[in-house]
Amino acid sequence: MKKKKILVVDGQGGGFGSTIIKELKKEFSENFEIIGVGTNSIATLAMLEAGANKGATGENSIIYNTIDADYIIGSISIIIANSMLGELTEKMASAICSAKGKKILIPITQENITITCQKREPLPHHVKDLITVIKNLEGI
Repeated sequence: MKKKKILVVDGQGGGFGSTIIKELKKEFSENFEIIGVGTNSIATLAMLEAGANKGATGENSIIYNTIDADYIIGSISIIIANSMLGELTEKMASAICSAKGKKILIPITQENITITCQKREPLPHHVKDLITVIKNLEGI
């Protein structure tokens, strides 16, 4: 049976994606193929070092890998064109938004955007919420 595919998208230094991947691997290493896709090679390398099964870099990699991802995970910035100091392009944001896979976004952003009803919690708390969402969706 083919494993479901989780795509983790990150940019800049990859710390956000690395944190997510470490926890996903603890919880789901047998159930999912986890792919870290970075807007740059530093982010991709950080996600591979965190335990991603595969890694890829750049606009085309993000567009290509969203096609068959079951879950696409990242900060809310991954659906905002020109976010991450311009690293996330309009084509990347469009591909992510248009993908059939379930998007699970953590409401942390460096952009000039405020999200209402947002819990002000550190990243590890959001990652725990992310794990719970996947478990509920998968019936685990």
